[in-house]
Amino acid sequence: MLKVPEHQVAGHIARDGKLGPLVDDEGRFYKPLQGDARGENEAKFYESFSLNKEVPDHIHRYFPVYHGTQLVEASNGSGKLPHMVLEDVVSGYLNPSVMDVKIGSRTWYPDVSEVYFKKCIKKDRETTTVSLGFRVSGFKIFDHQESSFWRPDKRVVLGYKVDGARLALRKFVSSNSLADSNSIPNCAFASEVYGGSNGILAQLLELKAWFETQTIFHFNSCSILMVYENDSFLMKGGATEQAPRAQVKLVDFAHVLDGNGVIDHNFLGGLCSFIKFVKDILQIVEERDDIDTSRLENGH
Repeated sequence: MLKVPEHQVAGHIARDGKLGPLVDDEGRFYKPLQGDARGENEAKFYESFSLNKEVPDHIHRYFPVYHGTQLVEASNGSGKLPHMVLEDVVSGYLNPSVMDVKIGSRTWYPDVSEVYFKKCIKKDRETTTVSLGFRVSGFKIFDHQESSFWRPDKRVVLGYKVDGARLALRKFVSSNSLADSNSIPNCAFASEVYGGSNGILAQLLELKAWFETQTIFHFNSCSILMVYENDSFLMKGGATEQAPRAQVKLVDFAHVLDGNGVIDHNFLGGLCSFIKFVKDILQIVEERDDIDTSRLENGH
């Protein structure tokens, strides 16, 4: 039986009679084909990408697995409509913390309509898209203190400026009171989630290495989805039993264009900017831990 995704943090959400994605219990995500050729374009991208021999095998893991299209009962009650059937990237998690980050200093591209251009440029300027090369589109965090998810209002998230984006990335890996706007995020999970050989940063750097050379596609208005679960390393006494299973996925490909032999500087530039923010958080945490270690060694 299909149901509304519990952990979706951005995009069209299937509620209040609106058309949106659905999921099943078998780990699949059903995304309705958008109108104005966007849905068809996205399906064509998935088909092209999955068959493209120029894409290295290790890069495929950063994209949801594509299972074709299927007619399913739409979430808005309008009958059966074509949906892309994709991997549900959070299906293996119990209480995943999820963040959607749109990458690029512009979400529009050449030859779009005047209406679409004005819509994009307005949001790009109002958010951190232009200033940072990325914007946080939405996120939710499992709060162990409250045993529930904390999720900021969408309007608040889209109103983030530079400091707001930085704060969101710090909160995303923190364990202290998330709803309290006056509390300073402790970044308790930063080393495990952002750092390490299998952490978010390592995955982003692997993607960056590919984007520095790939000229097959231009990823306009695409997002990076970051997922992890902190249940595994929030044990009594602070002992860590398992890794947080942090993963990065690229999503939303309705506006992907052919690269025509040119590097995708818009996406690459935004990705580099985002990587710097993650690195900065890790550096601050590392310096803080070094100070704490020094104090302990000196008996303070």
